[in-house]
Amino acid sequence: MNGAEALVESLKKEGVEVIFGISGGAALPIYDALETHGKAINNILVRHEQCAAHMAEGYARVSGKVGVCLATSGPGATNLVTGIADAVLDSIPIVAITGQVPTGAIGTDAFQESDIMGITMPIVKHSLQARNADDIPRLVKEAFYIASTGRPGPVLLDIPRDISQAELTEYKHPDEANIRGYKPHHEINMTDVAAAAKLIDEAKKPVLYIGGGLSNVSADAEVLALAEKADLPVTTTLMARGCFPERHPLCLSMLGMHGTAYANWAVRDTDLLIAIGARFDDRVTAKLETFATNAKVIHVEVDPAEVHKNRLADVAILADAKEALIALHGAVKSQKRDDWRRQIGEWKEQQPLNYDRAGDSLKPQYVMEQLAELTDGKDILSTDVGQHQMWAAQYYPFTRSRQWLTSGGLGTMGYGLPAAIGAKVAKPDEDVWLVTGDGSFQMSLQELATSMVYKIPVKIILLNNGVLGMVRQWQTMFYEERYSGSILTAVPNFQLIAEAYGCVGITVKEAKDVRPALEKAKEIKDRTVLIDFQHDPNEHIYPMIPSGTSVDEMKLQPEN
Repeated sequence: MNGAEALVESLKKEGVEVIFGISGGAALPIYDALETHGKAINNILVRHEQCAAHMAEGYARVSGKVGVCLATSGPGATNLVTGIADAVLDSIPIVAITGQVPTGAIGTDAFQESDIMGITMPIVKHSLQARNADDIPRLVKEAFYIASTGRPGPVLLDIPRDISQAELTEYKHPDEANIRGYKPHHEINMTDVAAAAKLIDEAKKPVLYIGGGLSNVSADAEVLALAEKADLPVTTTLMARGCFPERHPLCLSMLGMHGTAYANWAVRDTDLLIAIGARFDDRVTAKLETFATNAKVIHVEVDPAEVHKNRLADVAILADAKEALIALHGAVKSQKRDDWRRQIGEWKEQQPLNYDRAGDSLKPQYVMEQLAELTDGKDILSTDVGQHQMWAAQYYPFTRSRQWLTSGGLGTMGYGLPAAIGAKVAKPDEDVWLVTGDGSFQMSLQELATSMVYKIPVKIILLNNGVLGMVRQWQTMFYEERYSGSILTAVPNFQLIAEAYGCVGITVKEAKDVRPALEKAKEIKDRTVLIDFQHDPNEHIYPMIPSGTSVDEMKLQPEN
C-alpha cells in the first residue's frame, strides 16, 4: 500500500462518504487511489476549488459530519483558502486535503508550489503535513478528531507527491487520537451552573441569546426546555436560525444589524443576557459599549478564547452547549415573567417585520413569504451574502437546526450554490433551496454543471435587482447616492444560462407569477431549477442598525 492508498483507506475508516475536489499533478496519486481503493467514497468533481470547500461546508452543516475537500498544489490549494477562512469563522468542521510538490522540491519555487501551510496558518484550527507515508493514518485520525471536537473548524492536511507514492512498511489506522496539549472536553463546573441559575431565577427581564454553537450540537430540544421552564424570551444570531422554532411565542427572532426591532429593544433593556454558543460579534452588538448596558451576562462557551473576549461575563460556563443547557434546566426554577412578556408583546405589535405592500410590483419579501407558506418553513435553505440573505433570514420561519446554511462571519459571496449542493448530497431526500442575488450567483454559477452531472438537484431563488444590493443600500443611505462599483450593468439572462447547463430556467417579473413559479420548482425533482425574480433595486432591508452605532439609532421602515 502506498501513501495515497493509505489516505483513502483511512478516510473510509473515518466514515467519509463523499469528497468534493479537483485533481492536478500533485494530487494525481490520491485521485488514482480513489479510483482503485475508494469505491465506497463518492468522488465529486467540482468546477472550482473554492466551491469544493463550500460544498464540504454545506455537507458538514447539514449532516453533522466532517466535510472533505481535495485540491492539488499551488493554485488548487490557494483556491481553497476562501472556503477554509469561511469555515473557521463559522466553526464548520471540514478537512481540506492538498497535494504538495515532492518533499525535495519544497522551498525551491517548484512548478505549482505554494506554502499552503504558511498561507492558511491564521485561518485553520490546525494544519498537518505528511513527511512519511507510515504517518498518514495517524494524521488522518488527528485531522478528523481536531476538526470535529471542541469548537469545530477546518483542518488542513498537506501531502507531498512523493509521500503519496511511497510504500508503507505497515498500515495501521489508530483507534483514537491522543494529542498532547489538545483536550477539548471541559468537565462542567456545577458551581458555575448554580451561580448562573441564581441569576436566572432573580432576573426580571432576562433574554436567552443563542448563537451558531447551538446548531453544531443540535440542542433544539434542550434550549426549548430551558426557555419554557424559566420563561426566557429567545433571540438568535444569523448563524443560529432554526435552533429555536420561529413560531414559538417566546421567539424574538434574530437580533443585531438587521434583526427585529423587538429583539434589539429586548436586549437593550434586559437585566440578564444568557449567551450560549455565541461570540458577541460586531454584527450583533454594533457599538459594543452601548450593547445591553444594564445586563449581567452569563456566557456558555466551549472555546475558552471566546470567554471575556468582547464582553466580560459575570458567570462563565466552559462546556459543551448541550451539556450546559441540560445542567441549567435542572438548576433553574420554573416561573412566569408576565410583565416582561407583556412588554415584549407590545413591541411585537408596534414594530413587526414589514414592508410596503402597496401596488402590484414584485417584492423580494413577498417571494420569501410565499416560499415560507409553500414549504411550511421545513425545507433546507442556503443563501449567498447580501440583501437576499437578510430577507431569507427575516421572513423564513425556520423550525430546526441544521436547516439554514449561510456565510455569517466571512460574508462570502458565491457560497450559496456550492453549499446548497453539499447540503443536497447530505440530505438527498429533502428539498434544498438556494436564495441568492445576481451579484453573488455570478461568482459560482459554474457549479450548475456539478449539480447536473451528478444529479444533485437544488431549487434556486435568484432575487435579481441588477446591482450589488447591500452595497447600493449603504450608498443610498450614507454616501449621497454615489453608486461607485455597485451597478451590474451587464446582468445576463439567467434563464438562458440555466437552460445552457441543462437546468430548468424561469423568469418572473410580476407578483402574480411568484407562487406558480415556486410551485413548479417544488414539483420538479430530477434537475436543478432556477427562478429569476426581477425586482426594484430601491427595495431596502429594514430594520437596520448602522455599523458602529447603537440600537437607539436603528432605522425602521421609512413609513414608520
